[in-house]
Amino acid sequence: MAEVASKGLDAAFAAMMAKPEDDSARLRYYARLADGMLYLMLEQEADVGAVQPVMVDIDDVQVVLAYSSEERLAATTDTPVPYAELPGRVIAAQLAGQGVALGINLGTGEGEFLVPPEALDWLAQTLENKPQDVSARPVAFDAPRGLPDSLMQALDAKLARAGGLAQTAMLVAVRYDDGRQGHMLAFIGAAPGAEPALTRAASEALTFSGVEAGEMDVTFLASDLPVVERMARVALRFDLPEPAASAPNAPAAPGMDPSKPPNLR
Repeated sequence: MAEVASKGLDAAFAAMMAKPEDDSARLRYYARLADGMLYLMLEQEADVGAVQPVMVDIDDVQVVLAYSSEERLAATTDTPVPYAELPGRVIAAQLAGQGVALGINLGTGEGEFLVPPEALDWLAQTLENKPQDVSARPVAFDAPRGLPDSLMQALDAKLARAGGLAQTAMLVAVRYDDGRQGHMLAFIGAAPGAEPALTRAASEALTFSGVEAGEMDVTFLASDLPVVERMARVALRFDLPEPAASAPNAPAAPGMDPSKPPNLR
């Protein structure tokens, strides 16, 4: 899985470097960076709830070193070094506002990129944006139309990592009783407590797709509701993958519990 994520980040990096003026390509890279796991080089073995990353000076800026795979981290040193495996979004949130940069794959010759402090701040702020609640009654559904490929690709990527959180998702054009029109992403049969994560995934897909002033409503429906059959006739369907099996009673890695983010000091 880590190798697949590393290749995905590499592909996004290559696309960004090939078109440096393309905002959409840059957004896709940062989306991959936020969603993927990074291997953060540490000064010493992590304490419970706290990690101390290695920092180096590059052009008078302190840089934290992170790698997209264990193999790339190991290739930069002759001796084993401690590291923490953390989601990119967690690292960005912890480093934001500290005036430090994030060095991705530095010293490996592959996918090397320096995320400057202001970009880290922007990424953390973007990931913190919360969707707004709205109240309106849908009165008509139609096939989705006029949506850019970048949004479809962003939704595909997000929902591919949402295994087990819902049975399926359906995207439709919608008209409401107050006259408003737009698009709706309906999650069918969501797991208990999965609504915030799924809403955030949909919101981030819209944000990182580069669609300006875009809106997409999100709703959650039980699979036996009559409206689901109506929507299914015209919807673009996303089948979420089955959840990955995990070892019973396996301890959570440091930083993997979103309610207890690690302290990067």
